[in-house]
Amino acid sequence: VANSYLLTQPDAAMLIDTGFGKDEPAIRAQIETLIAPGLPLSMFPLRLNEFMSINNVESFAGHFNIDHCYTNNPDAALWFDFGAREDGRALLDAMKVTAVGRADTIDLGKQGRTIDVTQPPMRLIATRWLYDRATRTLFSSDLFTHTWREGATGPWIITDADDDPTTARDVRSFMLNTRYWWMEGVTTGAMRRGMDKIFNKHDIETIAPGYGCILRGRKTVARHYRMLDEFLKECDKSVAVSRYV
Repeated sequence: VANSYLLTQPDAAMLIDTGFGKDEPAIRAQIETLIAPGLPLSMFPLRLNEFMSINNVESFAGHFNIDHCYTNNPDAALWFDFGAREDGRALLDAMKVTAVGRADTIDLGKQGRTIDVTQPPMRLIATRWLYDRATRTLFSSDLFTHTWREGATGPWIITDADDDPTTARDVRSFMLNTRYWWMEGVTTGAMRRGMDKIFNKHDIETIAPGYGCILRGRKTVARHYRMLDEFLKECDKSVAVSRYV
């Protein structure tokens, strides 16, 4: 599954990742049930070079009252012209694009809800992580994506009350057989320290990745963080040899 997240306030909302183009009608309909018509809506597509993140930016820019598009690239509007709308280019050119730094904050609405933006200590592509103080949620983009289900019906949320069968071996297998195949035999110390800094700084109750299962509950979050940290420890070049998996 590909995940999109909507944060809502009485006076504003933010969509994190816009989803695949084929799902645009369903995602748009879901947003319409959650926010009032005309409510200012900002978008933050976390991964500029993945369709599941950016595919519907142009469509939503033409349908909703888009306030901002946050990105890590000031030229991001050039990445979003997938639509067939005659006025698509004009919509994107008129959209306010706000580039955020590696350590930044976003105010969602005017009632004191703050979103922290951070540079991930571990990533494959250019992305940002977000931390929502109100819900104590870490939006982890292309990391912590290692838990999946057998069928599309899920369930796609793992909680402290669930009998979560995920093992450290599962995490290792997923990481080395997907986009993190290059991890064995690299220097992982800085990654581990960076991850530790984020998890010590923020009170994280939920990890919401760009795809795969959402991890909810402090015990669940702590367990999956430990398994990922153990994977990083085992991959360090001091104990592992680089190989192509």
